[in-house]
Amino acid sequence: MLAGKALSAGTLYDKVWDLHRVAELPGGATQLFIGLHLIHEVTSPQAFTALRDLGLGVRHPERTVATVDHIVPTTSQARPFADPLAEEMLATLETNCAQYGIRLHGLGSGRQGIVHVIAPELGLTQPGMTVACGDSHTSTHGAFGAIAFGIGTSQVRDVLASQSLAMYKLKVRRIWVNGCLQDGVYAKDLILHIIRVLGVKGGVGYAYEFAGPAIEALSMEERMTLCNMAIEGGARCGYVNPDAVTFAYLKGRPHAPAAEAWERALAWWSSLASGPDAVFDDEVLFDASSIAPTITWGITPGQGIGVDETVPTADQLDPEERPLAQEAYRYMDLAPGAPIAGLPVDVCFIGSCTNGRLSDLRAAAAVARGRQVAPGIKAFVVPGSEQVAAAAEAEGLDAVFRAAGFEWREPGCSMCLAMNPDRLEGRQISASSSNRNFKGRQGSASGRTLLMSPQMVAAAAICGHVADVRDLLPAEPSPDSRP
Repeated sequence: MLAGKALSAGTLYDKVWDLHRVAELPGGATQLFIGLHLIHEVTSPQAFTALRDLGLGVRHPERTVATVDHIVPTTSQARPFADPLAEEMLATLETNCAQYGIRLHGLGSGRQGIVHVIAPELGLTQPGMTVACGDSHTSTHGAFGAIAFGIGTSQVRDVLASQSLAMYKLKVRRIWVNGCLQDGVYAKDLILHIIRVLGVKGGVGYAYEFAGPAIEALSMEERMTLCNMAIEGGARCGYVNPDAVTFAYLKGRPHAPAAEAWERALAWWSSLASGPDAVFDDEVLFDASSIAPTITWGITPGQGIGVDETVPTADQLDPEERPLAQEAYRYMDLAPGAPIAGLPVDVCFIGSCTNGRLSDLRAAAAVARGRQVAPGIKAFVVPGSEQVAAAAEAEGLDAVFRAAGFEWREPGCSMCLAMNPDRLEGRQISASSSNRNFKGRQGSASGRTLLMSPQMVAAAAICGHVADVRDLLPAEPSPDSRP
């Protein structure tokens, strides 16, 4: 249970929670109806097995949507996969979806991709929804004014069987961001900075509402990046109130309301936003204009610094942070007080549910255009979905990357978590646009990960080391260079 009682009122979180409350359960939990359930090949097999063991069916198969993303190879997706376990996992998902009547967006369907990329681009994710998925980065969908939770395999079983979850209500912290981001500073830098300040445990027990002028100025895809990493700050979910930016993104998408239903939806969606009299359990203020391109130096997303800063020394940190910092110094082989800029890298990865969307690829391509990947650097780009890949190729972005020396891959999760052939080797250092820099996260027990924006990854690939992307930007940014 949460320590202390949530006092928030009138926030989007409170409104959506109340609309989806089924019952109050003994012990204080709420039975919460789940409007959209997303599944993939990794966390669903055991859940379906449990259903069969219990003699249960899927309560609302029309509210569950499946795709394959974690284990798919990105160099060749010909079946059967070279990895027999990956092939078995995909085949199992196909069998389960066929048996229970669940929509599956499989390889070659034109709609396959990372689960947190395809649901928004298909218009499945909408304001006011509750969304659940057996993946911690389900918080991504909060960008639409939804309340979205990552869940475990036993909870996947529960949602399949009952279309509901037993949950405790969270407190709500508003993160208000004034000002505007500088050129070369993006949503990824903003969320890394927020986590740096509040800590990886700062959001435990909270939902994060991201608000303020700087948030309103973000595109939908930047908002998805922001909410995607709310979980890395300890928050169970993060969201942005729906507005004209949200509505413009959703209009005309396959599963979005149309005609008269669209007008009714707009009115309802608008009513969900936190009102001027909303009460929050906590509020934190940030100034977007003071944020530099941000990069992690350690082994958690909270160990971040500006690209123009040095690795913090122990005496610059709170005493409780020092033991983890000492561990990070040793693992990353970084000296306290050393500049992060200029640190050599080996692998540069652009992709993931955090930064694998079309606008991310456009912005990275603007850095790569007319330049060459440094000798000895392995650099590759993995679109977040088949739709993203098709759109990028139609714009010629794949040609820009290839001409610069990047590999252009097939859609999937790729090196974000290395449950596929895309992995670090030995002590390689990765410049990564993904979301976690834990030990071993990218496939090697001793591999090292530096989290940064896709634009910063492109800059690192070109320079062969950590570099400030602002030094590589054109004097007049093109309209398509910002997400």
